[in-house]
Amino acid sequence: MCTGKCSRFIAVALYPLVVISIICNIVLFFPDGDVTYAKDGHITEEVKYMGGLIGGGVMVLLPALYIHLTGKQGCCGNRCGMFLSIAFAAVGVAGGLYSLIVAALGLQNGPLCKTVLIWTTPFKELTGDNNYLKNDKLWSLCTEPKNIVQFNLGLFGTLLATSCLQVILCAIQMINGLFGCLCGTCNKEVL
Repeated sequence: MCTGKCSRFIAVALYPLVVISIICNIVLFFPDGDVTYAKDGHITEEVKYMGGLIGGGVMVLLPALYIHLTGKQGCCGNRCGMFLSIAFAAVGVAGGLYSLIVAALGLQNGPLCKTVLIWTTPFKELTGDNNYLKNDKLWSLCTEPKNIVQFNLGLFGTLLATSCLQVILCAIQMINGLFGCLCGTCNKEVL
């Protein structure tokens, strides 16, 4: 496969991952589909870091757009364009890693929820067999918002998987860009 075609494939694969990351991050602001938790500040801390919106969203979208242009014929489909795609792909790797770290922390620390009378992150200090990820009986500690543990697990888990794919694709583009810079993009010039 030519490096230009590979760039287009990578960019097209990144677009839905960007959309998924942004949607997951936005939805995390509204547990139980209710706006009041966001208004009152009862949102898990890792949601406020906006890993899916900033990292897996904007920081991957901009490289995806450039990488897509690099794969097309014209001004960007040359060795210089492929060289620049390495730098843009590195930004995508950084964004994907940011999203991955925030999602991993969100899964590790667990959700902010109401336990009896106070709002806390009850699973933050639990380790080993007491970890809420291994022991679903602990989930009942959270009384409000309803099903917040499942909500956070699903969305942070999706962000984790999405950001892993983003990092892999952007890293492949860095290698592809290097080959394109050294060997050319294989795009035939149209007269």
